[in-house]
Amino acid sequence: MKSTVYGVLVSLIMLVTACGEKKPTEAVAEEIPKLETDIVEHGEYLVNILGCTDCHTPKKMTEQGPVPDMDKYLMGFDASRPLPPIPENVPLGPWILFSGELTAAVGPWGTSYSGNLTPHETGIGTWSLEQFKKALREAKFKGLDNSRPIMPPMPQHYAYLTDEDIEAVFEYLKTIPPIENRVPAYEPPTS
Repeated sequence: MKSTVYGVLVSLIMLVTACGEKKPTEAVAEEIPKLETDIVEHGEYLVNILGCTDCHTPKKMTEQGPVPDMDKYLMGFDASRPLPPIPENVPLGPWILFSGELTAAVGPWGTSYSGNLTPHETGIGTWSLEQFKKALREAKFKGLDNSRPIMPPMPQHYAYLTDEDIEAVFEYLKTIPPIENRVPAYEPPTS
């Protein structure tokens, strides 16, 4: 048993020596800046696999159908383009309507607009990490206590993300270009 432990220690020392003969503390110090980059990269990965652009980035029509307009990346519903009138003959409940840019939805809950996730003050620029967590975990508008719920079609399963994942998404969103876009307020159903 002692010879096995001794062999592992000798192998570890040889490995450290072979890797540039740096002291362990120097190697750890070099990794610290990388960790900050890693959290942002992990956040970008999560934003992509969670489909945030599906609702929070306006689409433009191409020959292959709608694709995200990357000039408007994660800015939410484009407030400069008003929502067209809702057709009167569509029964809401069995049917749900989406805007052509896929950033607004009309259903039995009313009309909801996807929020601006950029770090501009009209987006999440003034939010704290705690507000962001509350928005995802408790579906609270702007992550504020005593605020209305975040409306459909925002998925509720984001509540199951780990604290580390939510922080990574938040840190990534703080690095994207800020876009001024004050999204319209939620509209309750009219009837």
